[in-house]
Amino acid sequence: MTSRPSRAAAPAWVLFDGLCNLCDGWVRWLVTHDRRRALRYGPLQGESAAALRARHPELPSGDETVLLVEAPGTPAERVRWRSRAALATLARLGGGWRLLATLLRLVPRAVADAVYRFVARRRIRWFGRRAACRVPTAEERELFLP
Repeated sequence: MTSRPSRAAAPAWVLFDGLCNLCDGWVRWLVTHDRRRALRYGPLQGESAAALRARHPELPSGDETVLLVEAPGTPAERVRWRSRAALATLARLGGGWRLLATLLRLVPRAVADAVYRFVARRRIRWFGRRAACRVPTAEERELFLP
């Protein structure tokens, strides 16, 4: 009898626009609040994201969405994007963040994604763009993907 691999066993990947100040702020916040180290981070402009897109050509193109990859590189690999990626990422922090994500999931996906897209289209104008992807500190280096 074979069992299905657990999605919680390995850290999930959060892939984000490495040049966006809002996205970088989200990742900084996650690094601070992810006490269980359940997440790894990588830029959408990086090698890990390119390999993921090769495995999943159905993913939205461009850098206007955050991606959450559960069980990366396994047969159970699952990719979420837009509002569902943000909420699933928040839930992985546990505690009150999981409760908040559960409550926010009550918002219909079409509405949540519309709000997500509204902010995503304006994020550079509102928060600015970086000249290069962030370089993790020595303490953070093990948390970041190529």
